[in-house]
Amino acid sequence: MPTHINQSNVRRFVFMLIGVFFLGVGIGLFKLSLMGNDPNTAFVIAAAAKLGVDFAVLNLFVNSVYFLLEYIFGRSLIGIGTFINWVMVGTVASACDHLGRYLHLAPEHFASKLLVMVLGILILTLSCAIYQTADMGIAPYDSLSIILTRRSGRSYFWCRAFTDCVGALLTLLLGGLLGVGTLMCALGLSPFISFFTKYVAEPLLGPAITSVRKEGV
Repeated sequence: MPTHINQSNVRRFVFMLIGVFFLGVGIGLFKLSLMGNDPNTAFVIAAAAKLGVDFAVLNLFVNSVYFLLEYIFGRSLIGIGTFINWVMVGTVASACDHLGRYLHLAPEHFASKLLVMVLGILILTLSCAIYQTADMGIAPYDSLSIILTRRSGRSYFWCRAFTDCVGALLTLLLGGLLGVGTLMCALGLSPFISFFTKYVAEPLLGPAITSVRKEGV
């Protein structure tokens, strides 16, 4: 295999790891802000409460359903990054949340909570754009909006907004809590991800992706 292809794969893998790690950091900051969960997490929490089952158990089941849909409709999206994301994001997010509380960094006032939440959203969306553009495997939930984009011909912006809004709506119907952060995610993640993909992730990873695809790797 040509050396430049190896270098391209290494570059993509490194950026995928960086993206997944900071995705966890962003979610951890989001949790630390106590301004509401992202739509998918809020939905699982509400469903778990309604069914009387443990959140972790239902979360595993829901992600398995998402993965099944990804396998059926978007098999090309599955890669090593899919499973690294599946395992690593929750671990990093929990570690950041616990570390922040241990160091007494949890914000106490609305303004500081809002600041931490916005910082979390920016980190989350930037890292999501980077790991998705690295094209080494997409997490089950994130794959849904990409599958919709490919099959509907609509822009990623609207497809991501749709999946996040569905999560928020299901949370509401199940009697779950919708915080400011939940609504911000439902309405605000897709434009940030689209922006960071176009102006940050693609300029950083475009040459690596192009060289790999030209060789059919």
